[in-house]
Amino acid sequence: MKAPLLVAGLMAAVGSLISYTVLTRLAEEQQAQTRQLAAAHLGSLAVAIEPHLARQDVWETFDVLDHARRAATMASARQLVVVQPDASVVAASDPMAYPVGTPLPEGLRARLGRSDGLSIDSTHELAWVHWPIGSGAVPLGHILAELDLRPLVRLRHEVLMTLIAVNAGLTLMLALLGYALVRRLLRPLAVLDDHVERMRLGVVEPIPGRYVVEQTGEIGRLYRRFNAMATAVAEREALAARLADEEKLALLGRLASGMAHEVNNPLGGMLTAVDTLQRHGGDEAVRLRSAALIERGLRGIGNVVRAALVAYKEPLEAIEMAPDELDDLRFLVAHEAQRRRIGLLWENRLDKPLPVNGAAVRQMVLNLLLNACRASPPGSPVTMTAEVRGRGLRIVIRDEGAGMPSEMVALLGCRGSTSLPQSGRGLGLWTVARLLDRVGGEVEVAIGPAAGEPAVGTTVTLSIPLQQTRRSHEAA
Repeated sequence: MKAPLLVAGLMAAVGSLISYTVLTRLAEEQQAQTRQLAAAHLGSLAVAIEPHLARQDVWETFDVLDHARRAATMASARQLVVVQPDASVVAASDPMAYPVGTPLPEGLRARLGRSDGLSIDSTHELAWVHWPIGSGAVPLGHILAELDLRPLVRLRHEVLMTLIAVNAGLTLMLALLGYALVRRLLRPLAVLDDHVERMRLGVVEPIPGRYVVEQTGEIGRLYRRFNAMATAVAEREALAARLADEEKLALLGRLASGMAHEVNNPLGGMLTAVDTLQRHGGDEAVRLRSAALIERGLRGIGNVVRAALVAYKEPLEAIEMAPDELDDLRFLVAHEAQRRRIGLLWENRLDKPLPVNGAAVRQMVLNLLLNACRASPPGSPVTMTAEVRGRGLRIVIRDEGAGMPSEMVALLGCRGSTSLPQSGRGLGLWTVARLLDRVGGEVEVAIGPAAGEPAVGTTVTLSIPLQQTRRSHEAA
């Protein structure tokens, strides 16, 4: 839309310039014609008046002026005045306005001094011309004529109106023509812009062939280059999707193989333990040893299955977590703590439901508590503290073991970017890292004795932000 308006404005400016030039030229031509007519008629009139002026014959001079004013050639003359060199009136076509013998008014006397002989009064649409009488070095006097310019001004006004009408018509016509032409010229760019925008939104489509065939030159080459680029992008995306599918299949194969391996090993031992129980179940030592073997096997299978679920199941929707849900973990860890003679120091300072992913938080805390129980020596405590700190949930788990190995600390801080551990060690910490990345939390690991405690120990601090947007939405 801007281009047609620009064309219309340009044409209006050109039309105004043309109109100004034509009117200026017309005014100059009218002035030249006025000078020529005045020179021709006043020259002949001066010749007729010269002998009468030489004799100072006022009546004969007035008679010549009266005949000249009535003649068709001087019809535009409103006043004719003959003056002597001292600017005193000798005769005038209107004696009442310019009495004989009176000095010429100062305004008209100044007009006698113009060298071009023409003076125009645009305000009153009048012009004054003068012509010397006598052929000597010193003229006998001057003829001063007042001309009516209204016909010339009227003609100039008609020309101006004609120019305005013609220019307006031409401007409108050229604006419409420019609009149609510019729209036709910009149509190929609009097609290209539409396909580029689709590509930006992720829909890669080449320009249809009917548009490409219509265009030649630069636009046609631009269309063909865009189609080549779109084809390359589509092929690259298809290749990336195919590679992703192949990677999924390969990962699924490795997962199936790893799970089969990890599950098959404890299953063999568990079957042996079951067979032993069936044969020697009455022996307490055999029974305890077989039950421990079965427990370890089930725990290993649980770790593998839990890691697979965390890695490949869809993200859970964020739900609120009540304080009681966190307290349930105390009973889930009780068996491991009692088996290893570990004391649980539980301090849950939450007093209301929190807008966090409760399932993820429970899974992380459970894995960290189990790791802390396994790392702690018998008779030592494992501490769990949960509280709201600022705009987030802060959970601290501490044990008094020998300290978390550096590779395990790195695995916990990987934020889920590291692949599944192949050795089977660290599955719980890897699960915590994946879940922590999902909820947008942070982890801090400190190895060393706590204040007033001689043991080394490990302190793991989880900082999980509260989901304010969800809480605000529910409040609304």
